[in-house]
Amino acid sequence: MKYSKVHTCDFADEKALESGEKFKVCDCDGIKIGIMICYDKEYPESGRVLMLKGAEIILVPNDCGSMKLRVQALSTRAYENMCGVAMANPNGVNAGNSCAFSPICWDKNGICVDNTLLLVDDETEGLFYAEFDMDKIRYFREHEMMGNTFRKVYAYNELLNAKVEYPFIRKGK
Repeated sequence: MKYSKVHTCDFADEKALESGEKFKVCDCDGIKIGIMICYDKEYPESGRVLMLKGAEIILVPNDCGSMKLRVQALSTRAYENMCGVAMANPNGVNAGNSCAFSPICWDKNGICVDNTLLLVDDETEGLFYAEFDMDKIRYFREHEMMGNTFRKVYAYNELLNAKVEYPFIRKGK
């Protein structure tokens, strides 16, 4: 699978790069894998499209800082799309925090469970592993309410409006 990052950083050195046009999912040993590179993870639509294309696990190669809030967002991407999410990020002050989250956020009795499979601190360097139990994930996806189960797509037309208005207008854009 060849995938080009869709959300390039128009405000940094990446502004000279051409962005990709679609999110992709591939089959890897019977598991549907989706990819969102770095800045793609900042947009909930990225994970949603990957889920709609059948992703069961979303991999996030990353290289940026200010990770605490971004890590929380990845836990949310796992929950809302019923996909496992794993991010690898280089270590460093205000960086690191490689992580993995299960989409399973409550048990069969409806009790909330921690969906964190892996969360590394910002400074530790190494190879880290997280194990996704695909049988449990698939069972959860077949029986629970998130993902594509009860979406009301008729209410989402504004998501396709490309107009940028105040306060989101940026110089040079």
